[in-house]
Amino acid sequence: MSKILTVFGATGNQGGSVIRAVLADPVLSKEYKLRGVTRDVNKAAAQTLSAKGADMSSSEAAAPAVQGAHSVFLVTNFWETMSDKIEIAQGKAVTDASKAAGVKHLIFSSLINVTDATSGRLSHVTHFDGKAKIEQYIRNSGIRCTFVQPGLFMSGFFGFIRKQDDGSLAWPMPEGVQADEAKIPLFDAAADTGIFVKAALRNSSDGNIIRAATDYYTPSRILSEFEQVTGKKVAFQQVPPETFKSFLPPPAAQELLENMLLLQEPGYYAGADLKDSLDLLGHDKPSTWKAFVEENKARWN
Repeated sequence: MSKILTVFGATGNQGGSVIRAVLADPVLSKEYKLRGVTRDVNKAAAQTLSAKGADMSSSEAAAPAVQGAHSVFLVTNFWETMSDKIEIAQGKAVTDASKAAGVKHLIFSSLINVTDATSGRLSHVTHFDGKAKIEQYIRNSGIRCTFVQPGLFMSGFFGFIRKQDDGSLAWPMPEGVQADEAKIPLFDAAADTGIFVKAALRNSSDGNIIRAATDYYTPSRILSEFEQVTGKKVAFQQVPPETFKSFLPPPAAQELLENMLLLQEPGYYAGADLKDSLDLLGHDKPSTWKAFVEENKARWN
């Protein structure tokens, strides 16, 4: 009999990718029966999936989503509420519900604790730190667990690379982020979350971290490959921190400024190598930046 895999965020980039990847896998699609869960059952994607609604406000509310499940993929959305307290509470609620339901494997979309990694220098990257606190709670729960840490979303460059008044393109970044030094782990979340979660499902290690990124790219390499594909030059602009923040919504400005400064020092994954995570993928290959730009180059016209 197939084991149930509950997938939270089934209509989003990460959860949707997991569902597509498992369904397309000849082995895992027979091993697991999918239960898609979403915050918004009215989305068109939810209708297509027949996804169930999810209430993550308490363990009791989250219980129906994980009841009878063998494995759970959990993704939390800080940006929905801009509250790390709410995000952490949701992560704890699903963890507690999963433990009570006897879930055998909890896979969480996590990130590093930036405050700890920078000894407090960057203490406002709460969408990282909150996930790291959920990760620690899961580790302490005793459930077998795996943590998939997504890299910087390639789709973010739809906003990072901006058209200027004269029609030229520019990528503004805060002073201190060096074009030839910062190492950015790029990740196509919609295409590739699923292949990294498949690796988690196949891997029996407990507490393993899988860093979901195709490679480390410097800003210079990102822009060089962008130009090769599109024929368009992009100016890398280093701007003062306050100028950088002025481009952003005020509630997120300090958060995203420090998020960018993290790329320079100590790095998005605090210097961790990607090789072990990529080796887990087997025949699956994550999308390259060039391939992503080729597929989406009309977005920068």
